[in-house]
Amino acid sequence: MRSLAAADAARSALVVRALGDGRGGEDTAGPLRVVRVDGRHRRAVEVPGITAWAARARNLHILVTLLEEAGIDYFCVRGTASPNPCVAVPERLRAEVEDVLRTGCGHYAGYVGGVAPGPVRQGASTASWRALRTQRVLRIAWNVCDPTGKLVFGRESGCDIEFWAEQEGRLLAPRPNRVTTEVPVDAGRCRAEQKRFSEVPFMYTTGQARTLPEFVAALPDDHLFPIDVVYTWVDDSDPVWRARKEATRRVLERSTDDGTLHEQAANDSRYASRDELRYSLRSIHQYAPWVRTIYLVTAGQVPSWLDTAFPGIRVVDHTEIFSEPDALPTFNSHAIESQLHHIPELSEHFLYLNDDVFLGRPVQPGTFFHPNGLSKSFRSKALIPSGRADFTDLPVNAAGKNSRGLIAQQFGTVISQKMKHTPHALRRSVLTEIEQVYAHAHRVTQHSRFRSPHDVPVVSSLYHYYAYHSARATAGDIRYQYIDLADDLAQRRLNTLLARRNYDTFCMNDTVAAADPEAQDRMVADFLNAYFPVPSPYERAATGIPAPRTAPAAELDGARA
Repeated sequence: MRSLAAADAARSALVVRALGDGRGGEDTAGPLRVVRVDGRHRRAVEVPGITAWAARARNLHILVTLLEEAGIDYFCVRGTASPNPCVAVPERLRAEVEDVLRTGCGHYAGYVGGVAPGPVRQGASTASWRALRTQRVLRIAWNVCDPTGKLVFGRESGCDIEFWAEQEGRLLAPRPNRVTTEVPVDAGRCRAEQKRFSEVPFMYTTGQARTLPEFVAALPDDHLFPIDVVYTWVDDSDPVWRARKEATRRVLERSTDDGTLHEQAANDSRYASRDELRYSLRSIHQYAPWVRTIYLVTAGQVPSWLDTAFPGIRVVDHTEIFSEPDALPTFNSHAIESQLHHIPELSEHFLYLNDDVFLGRPVQPGTFFHPNGLSKSFRSKALIPSGRADFTDLPVNAAGKNSRGLIAQQFGTVISQKMKHTPHALRRSVLTEIEQVYAHAHRVTQHSRFRSPHDVPVVSSLYHYYAYHSARATAGDIRYQYIDLADDLAQRRLNTLLARRNYDTFCMNDTVAAADPEAQDRMVADFLNAYFPVPSPYERAATGIPAPRTAPAAELDGARA
């Protein structure tokens, strides 16, 4: 076996967020630290910019590198029920594997255990491997943490090792998968990118690994289509934007019958920004590496910290998407949302998020879309009030009533539920169809400069029920939390959310002005910095991100791995 120093050099060539600043270059892994993992003190390597997906990719890369350096036969497996990467080894080689990994765990502070929840053991200990010898599937992890120590990735981000038994010239899997559970002992190996087995964003390159042709082929339940993300954003502190907003409001109030707008149609809290977008983008980078392109829809504004040159992000101005330019300027989210499907080069399937919506843990494309392309909607327990919309309704309720009227007219059913404040899974073609089917209501919404009793909530309600009734969407399920920042229990709920990190997505909303804005701002800032301490690559170096580093293309492909 070549030295561990050589294996370490190969590992350093893995260009993913786990081993650098996310933009390519040298390994910037730091020293070993003692952290809390599953209630116990464990050793972890400090890695700037670590993410959940990068921790998984790192574990797979270390394991593959060690096996290849030792000349041990293996092949990567996909299709198991576990989201963790998986490597299969013939059971007759188990003693050699244990020996190699025991040494590797001593060098890299690795831990090993079963795949079922339970304690993990020090991988450098012979006794640990002896105690696990009856288990044919193990999970190995080299713990990592970010420099703040707030993010720690252990066994939940580990890599599985399956020991395949040999019987009558065939290797038999120890557990089911969706591809094949037995192969000839001498089955030919091929090579594929490691990112095939451990989700890594398209802009990053990993090394290759051995596998079987069966595990490279596309499966019917693979999500083979691209999925984009769309945000709408406004900088309410921009004096030019504020002056335009006030001027537009004065003109509108003079032109309305009673001279007033509903107090929540244009109140400042609706536009307030606490840099939530920065942290929502961090949540996408941390927990949804499968996203292709992020589009930020704005009114000629760009966050000062946003690196628009980084691959995978694009700023779109309202003037690029409004089908009728005379509807601008607008300060109505319903109007802006009605035009999102006009974004140039937007994928057919995309997620729409407000900047106060965040992913709270790793999610998969299947959370939002079926593999056959059907979208999923997430209905709330909150109900749309009865009756027809009028000027006394909260804008959100008036819009829901209008959506109900259109669906009842078209399909003969009466909708009652609002949708949760989650990412909205949408299809561009369905939104285009809605614009044609409900042309009048759609145009009225586009031309409402502030929220109006005549608005239709195209992406947050109408789409979901229209797609459902036309067999292009299903009711989905998502673990979600809504936090009203004005609520007396908001701080307690944020603390619980931070401690448990057990929701797929959450929303922090404030529709009314805070009694103490400064205290609320501090509460939100402290929470977001603690939950999302790792900057995304979409942030400029001036905001604290290390300057971009590049490496020769040959290095980016990894060494032997």
